[in-house]
Amino acid sequence: MSVTFSDLRVAAYCPRKLYYRRRGPNRSPPEHVAERRDLSTCYPELLAADDATLRDLPIEKPPPAYRKRLRQTRERLDCWERLVDPAARNVLLRGKDARGIAHKIVDDPPRPAIVSPGDPPPSGVWEPHSVQAVAAAKALAWERQRPVESAIVEYPTHGVVRAVELTTRRKSQYRSALRAAAELDGPPSRIENEAKCEPCEYATECGVRSRSLGSLLGD
Repeated sequence: MSVTFSDLRVAAYCPRKLYYRRRGPNRSPPEHVAERRDLSTCYPELLAADDATLRDLPIEKPPPAYRKRLRQTRERLDCWERLVDPAARNVLLRGKDARGIAHKIVDDPPRPAIVSPGDPPPSGVWEPHSVQAVAAAKALAWERQRPVESAIVEYPTHGVVRAVELTTRRKSQYRSALRAAAELDGPPSRIENEAKCEPCEYATECGVRSRSLGSLLGD
């Protein structure tokens, strides 16, 4: 059975989180996720909106700064027109190893777009989103039987859109997440990056505890 894009994204963040997620009930995304993703469907309207309108929307920048960022994205992106009017939206892709939803399909050349409701890093994209984007690109390539060399990740609450090239490093991260998700049959070891544990909804169940002074000193 193929792995879902969302499972790959979580595995890239923390395999242990994926273990607890799979054990729990199926959860629909919170309502605010859809509201934030919906921003990616109306970029031209957002560029033309006044401050009062933008303040009523789930954007993470003051209205003038948001419009400026979105204008910069429009000027920099080589596929702006195709992104705001994509060939398809919310497409279920079924690849050789993974399946899931591409929020947009941009043609000429074909590439999938993944829309994140969260915040972007200062540059590039977060590794979980990179893995999800690579999975979508590979699935699209499998369906169309032609190479897909890049994908797109959108952070619409910030007016940021970034290209993801399928580099050797990103493909390696994808394969690592794929192995972690496909072979998961028990709780993996806890990750060392404890900062990831703080916002995790499974932190209590996982049993994460603050490190003692002795452990910090190497005892």
